[in-house]
Amino acid sequence: MPINKYFLAALIAFVIWGFFSLALKPLTDYASLDILFFRVFIATAFLLGINLMFRKSVVVEAKKTFKELSKKKQKSAVIMTLVGGLLLVLNWFLFIYAVNHVSLQSASFAYIICPILTTVLAFILLKERIDVWQWIAVGLCVISCVILSYGNFKDLIYSVIIALSFGLYLVSQRKNSDFDKFLILTIQMVISSAILLPFYPSYGGAVPTEFLFYSLLLIIVIVFTIIPLFLNLYALKGLNSSTVGILMYTNPLIHFFLAIFYFKESVSVAQIVSYSLILISILVFNTANFRNLRQNRIKKSV
Repeated sequence: MPINKYFLAALIAFVIWGFFSLALKPLTDYASLDILFFRVFIATAFLLGINLMFRKSVVVEAKKTFKELSKKKQKSAVIMTLVGGLLLVLNWFLFIYAVNHVSLQSASFAYIICPILTTVLAFILLKERIDVWQWIAVGLCVISCVILSYGNFKDLIYSVIIALSFGLYLVSQRKNSDFDKFLILTIQMVISSAILLPFYPSYGGAVPTEFLFYSLLLIIVIVFTIIPLFLNLYALKGLNSSTVGILMYTNPLIHFFLAIFYFKESVSVAQIVSYSLILISILVFNTANFRNLRQNRIKKSV
């Protein structure tokens, strides 16, 4: 797979998510569930407004496309969209639960395990081809994860569950490619809101009144939710799930560098070794991409 617009879309999505902590850290005084509720509800209202006001023709075209599909494909599209919405809200809820009731390490470690699980799931469920160099990259990732998880087996179990939910989301949406991705994302957010809404009266806190909460939440909704999720779904149109999975390592790498250079957190030797292996694995996995890009440049120069 050459480096193209789909490759760049996936890379940009994970780079954006890598800086998520910059917007989330100032909200540490607010309950995590409240952030989740408002993030999903505001994102849903925002997406519905855009589609109903500015993209009516896309909605009409989607209805027409759906009617023209066979019954089997219609059923598949409905199931994949529903599954996507369920997996999104499950992933976000599990992530917050891990942060509040297990450990921050288990939540962060989930997105280090996730690329490996996504690559393996794509190989098993979608029969995606993985070459020798890519298997070597997966092996390096496994070694790095073993180093990071040493002595934290309980955290590893929670991390696997969280990672599995997002990995299954990526793999399922790879097959859901017949419709406009922005519209699919809107429907999935509506599904997520419908799941969360019954829990809000019992588990939601007092409605925040501070300007800081809503200004940062708007940034979270637009910059760190809608844009990267859309780019991710768009990338799955032209990339296989295993490539998207490995590119996901961009996210924890950025978190790692922010922790060192911006938040001034202490870092162990094991973490340095593990993240170095992750960086090497990304380069190894995308060896074919870099080779194709170089060959294309040579052809153009000739």
